[in-house]
Amino acid sequence: MLDFDISSQISALRSTFSDIREVVGVDRLRAEIAELSEQAGAPDLWDDPDAAQKVTSALSHRQSELARIESIKNRLDDLEVLVDLANEAGDEDAAHEARDELAAITKVLGALEVQTLLNGEYDDRPAVVTIRAGAGGVDAADFAEMLLRMYLRWAEQHKYSAKVLDTSYAEEAGIKSATFEIDAPYAFGTLSVEAGTHRLVRMSPFNSAGKRQTSFAAVEVIPLMEATDVVEIPDTDIRVDVYRSSGPGGQSVNTTDSAVRITHLPTGTVVSMQNEKSQIQNRAAAMRVLQSRLLILQREQEAAVKKDLAGVITASWGDQMRSYVLAPYQMVKDLRTDYEVNNPSAVFDGDLDGFISAGIRWRKRPLDD
Repeated sequence: MLDFDISSQISALRSTFSDIREVVGVDRLRAEIAELSEQAGAPDLWDDPDAAQKVTSALSHRQSELARIESIKNRLDDLEVLVDLANEAGDEDAAHEARDELAAITKVLGALEVQTLLNGEYDDRPAVVTIRAGAGGVDAADFAEMLLRMYLRWAEQHKYSAKVLDTSYAEEAGIKSATFEIDAPYAFGTLSVEAGTHRLVRMSPFNSAGKRQTSFAAVEVIPLMEATDVVEIPDTDIRVDVYRSSGPGGQSVNTTDSAVRITHLPTGTVVSMQNEKSQIQNRAAAMRVLQSRLLILQREQEAAVKKDLAGVITASWGDQMRSYVLAPYQMVKDLRTDYEVNNPSAVFDGDLDGFISAGIRWRKRPLDD
């Protein structure tokens, strides 16, 4: 018989799990699911496709959240049974399996615990992310495309819905900019810590001399607003330009002027969309993103006024928030949290959870001290 005891670790996990259930509000979550299910079952649901999509999406998100929470309770129960079986049968393989499951549950609970910190006004919204190449020429454009792939791979690994809304390709390689939407629970709160200037150091593949090159790319993250949140934009405040969508190297991917660029004249804010099939769809998508950006701009201006009136200087995130170093050594380091890994390839392939969790905890820490 084995003397295999991880009861203290399981007890600690149950305590953390209990706290998470309380913060999430399982009873409230079930009530929301019941209400949304009733709405989804209405015979006239699809008379308004946009409203129907919101209802079904919200229902799916909440069902997934509840299923994840309930599965953890079952896994903790099963883990205790597995430990008992390992001890009674003297089974080292079962004990090894129990250790692996303990580590897996710990990781899942850690992710859920981080989510409970996302209690900002818009944290539960979908996210609209824009990546722009900065200083560094061709390398910067290539870096921007690497970041785009990184975030899309991260979304794919989590089975989040990701949709590229607009891409502006650079002439030689990479992209000038790209905008994409991620529709998932707490997508904005999760990805908001990715906003800022990203820095890449590597031996440039575009430099014949093989010199080390530093390049930059900017990441902007905003929440996608609901129709009830948006600011009113008079037609006289915008200029709408239409043009043909294009792909890499200027190759035409559309024979009609379906791409749309909307300029908000008072602020100079520009939004472009070209990935929908029609001009009407592109215009609607562009207006949603423009309204989201203007609402966030309004909130930032209000916050700046309050800050000036209060005379308080708070710590800011700064512009350069993360360095990706490929030469002369391998490292990715977040300059705000000091979280780092020595496997840039995995990071560029979407392994971002460690950085995101550290960023959320770091951002929340000053509020808790």
